[in-house]
Amino acid sequence: MRIVFMGTPGFAATVLESILSWPQGEVVGVFTQPDRPAGRGGKMRPPEVKQLALARGLPVFQPLTFKGEDNVRLVTDLAPDVAVVAAYGLILPQAVLDAPRYGCLNVHASLLPKYRGAAPIQRAILDGELSTGITIMQMDAGLDTGAICLQQTLIIGYHDTAATLHDELAAMGGTLLVKALERLEQGTLPRIPQNNDRATYAPKLRKEEGEIFWNQPAMAIHNRIRAMHPWPGPYTFWHPSDGEVIRLSLTPGVVGDALSEPVAPGTVLGLTDDQLAVACADKAYLLPSLCPAGRCSMDARAFINGYLSRTAGEAVILGRSHPL
Repeated sequence: MRIVFMGTPGFAATVLESILSWPQGEVVGVFTQPDRPAGRGGKMRPPEVKQLALARGLPVFQPLTFKGEDNVRLVTDLAPDVAVVAAYGLILPQAVLDAPRYGCLNVHASLLPKYRGAAPIQRAILDGELSTGITIMQMDAGLDTGAICLQQTLIIGYHDTAATLHDELAAMGGTLLVKALERLEQGTLPRIPQNNDRATYAPKLRKEEGEIFWNQPAMAIHNRIRAMHPWPGPYTFWHPSDGEVIRLSLTPGVVGDALSEPVAPGTVLGLTDDQLAVACADKAYLLPSLCPAGRCSMDARAFINGYLSRTAGEAVILGRSHPL
């Protein structure tokens, strides 16, 4: 089976690895987004899919769009049986969708029709979902609206973050995609229309969504911290009375006990089991470590000894009281 692969980040590279291990398939071309500057130096960095493709000796194409006929011809000239799309980041026009003999299959990190869009992993954690999964979908011109071919469910654990869930779903997506290709070859791959009435959307994350507002329930804060880890990164602010505002990057922790008496959200309650206890709307949230801007990460006890010792006797309150 002649396969064209389209993807860009690490999630897609994991899926591509699975396809390359499938003996019935031949990847005849890899499409990925252009190299872009990264890091403080702005050095051009190739996408992870490109790095893998070049290491395997595969032809790589990096069109900016598919608006021109020449770029569409890059696909058609490869005469693919099927195209596989995973976190590519470009909209495919109908001419590209129709180019492969069997059309285009998409690997999407949710149980469609829930969480259509760019950030299904993070949005599922943020919403407190207990499970998510992978959908293999026959692509159409809509945003993740095509017919469902295969699905597999994955439990979201209490300590799962966007990073850990990403890796699990990428591996699951590669395995399920190969099963879909096998059934496609056999002519037994189902295509079940989505129920649009049940659709929800997962828009792209914004950097400011990483800010933690402590006037929320502790479990909602736990979900946000996990969803924003590692990007854009969960953070809060400390306004010491004797200095400038300090931004604190946070590490996922656990929900603590209910508050015994009313206290302002964001109040540092001290140490509980060597973790920094911070008051939320209903309970304490326990942070194992923090990272002041420009400094190395430190555990909760080191943070109290190094930063809060000079505020002894004062109430230390983190963050702003209300979201923007």
